[in-house]
Amino acid sequence: MSATVPGEAAVRALYAQRGLGGRLAPGSRPVVVVVDLINGFTDPDCPPGSDLDAVVAANRTLLDAARAAGTPVVFTTIAFAADQVEGSVWLRKMPAMKVLLEGTAWVEVDARLGRGESEPVVVKRAASAFAGTGLAALLATLGADSVIITGATTSGCVRATAVDACAAGYPAFVVVECVGDRAAGPHEASLFDIDAKYGDVVALEEALRLLPAAPPEPPHGEVAP
Repeated sequence: MSATVPGEAAVRALYAQRGLGGRLAPGSRPVVVVVDLINGFTDPDCPPGSDLDAVVAANRTLLDAARAAGTPVVFTTIAFAADQVEGSVWLRKMPAMKVLLEGTAWVEVDARLGRGESEPVVVKRAASAFAGTGLAALLATLGADSVIITGATTSGCVRATAVDACAAGYPAFVVVECVGDRAAGPHEASLFDIDAKYGDVVALEEALRLLPAAPPEPPHGEVAP
């Protein structure tokens, strides 16, 4: 992670002295969780969107490698019902997201990521990909022992997902080049905070090394197709 947070070196030294910022052991069955790289976030013309072209490109590199390694990929999207009752408090804080309605193009996964039909999309109406969704059950079904987290935004849904992954007992690895935000300050501060408390922030090159060298055996004794 780049050292752009003011006083970062001193804070890191203090944290290390106090026992913060430990490192996690990679798992052998990671799942890549791509948080909200939907048209509404990757298109700057959409109210909650921003220019995430570089983030999308880096994700495609990681996802193609994950697919080749047989590592499962899970996407998330934010999609509100027309009545917008569920998630109404969040929408009062971020009314820009009112355009993210079920059935609209804004809530579709960015086509540049090459999502396959077998790659599930978890629909959420809160920041964390775990909140009110079936993600935890899906990860258990996939036999996950760790998660590689990418997507947007770093300070919002990515951070919330990393916090809840830690709470759920999944070592989380957040990929620097594969996450993005609307502004540099929240992005960098959130990466720093995640790395200190909830997961490991890693470069794309390291994330690629977290992928298994060969497709893993199916979980729970299932027979591979």
